[in-house]
Amino acid sequence: MLAIVTGASRGIGAAIAEALAREGYDLCLTCDRTMDDLKAVAEGVSSKYNIRAIAVRADSSDEADVKSLFKDLGELDVLVNNAGIAHFGLLQDMEYSDWKRVIGVNLDSVFLTCREAARIMVRQHHGCIINVSSIWGAVGASMETAYSASKGGVNALTRALAKELAPSGIRVNALACGIIDTDMNGRFTTGEMSEMLSDVPADRMGRPSEIADATVMLTKAPEYLTGQIITIDGGYV
Repeated sequence: MLAIVTGASRGIGAAIAEALAREGYDLCLTCDRTMDDLKAVAEGVSSKYNIRAIAVRADSSDEADVKSLFKDLGELDVLVNNAGIAHFGLLQDMEYSDWKRVIGVNLDSVFLTCREAARIMVRQHHGCIINVSSIWGAVGASMETAYSASKGGVNALTRALAKELAPSGIRVNALACGIIDTDMNGRFTTGEMSEMLSDVPADRMGRPSEIADATVMLTKAPEYLTGQIITIDGGYV
C-alpha cells in the first residue's frame, strides 16, 4: 500500500505520516522548504514501523513539481492533501502576490495532485483522496479572507470530484479542522487564543494526532462514504 502526504514535515502532516505508517503504508512525503524536518519524519517512521518512506522536495502548487512527483508511480492507494499556508491581516492591506500564494498553495495544489492521482486511481479502479480543509472554509474567519476562500474552494472541489470519481470506486472526502495545536496557530497571543477557545465547547485546541486518527478512519471508510466535508473542531460549529 502506498500513500502520498503533502506538507508532511511537521504538525498535522507529520502526524498523518506516522498514523499511516502505523497502518502499514509505504509513504511518499513532500514539502517545499523544511527538508531537514521532512527527512527526519521519513527516517523516523521508516525505522519505527518497518515501512518505506521517502522525502521529496516538491512545491505542490507547481505543476512541474507535481507531475514529477507522480510520473513514476504505477499505483497509489491514498492521497492526503495537507500542504497549506495562512495569511493574517486585513484584505485591503493584502498584496495580490500574497493572495495568489495562498490560493496556489492551498487550492491549486489540490487540483494538481488530485488530477495526477485520479489518472492512476481510475486505471486501478480504487483509491482514497483526503483533503485537509478548515472550518473557516464554511464560516469564514475575519483577517483570514484568502485562507477562508481557499479552504471553501477545497470543500467545493472535494464534493465535485467525489461525484466524478465515485463510478470508478474512488472516494474523495475532506477533513474540516478547527483550532489545532500547530505552528500556524503559534502566532496568536495567549489572550487571543483564550478568546478563540472560549467558543470551543471542548475547551482546548485539537491535537494533530486527532486529525491523523480521523485520516486513518477515512482510509477505512465504506466506499459509499464519499463527497463529505467532515468537521473535527471540538464542537465549534
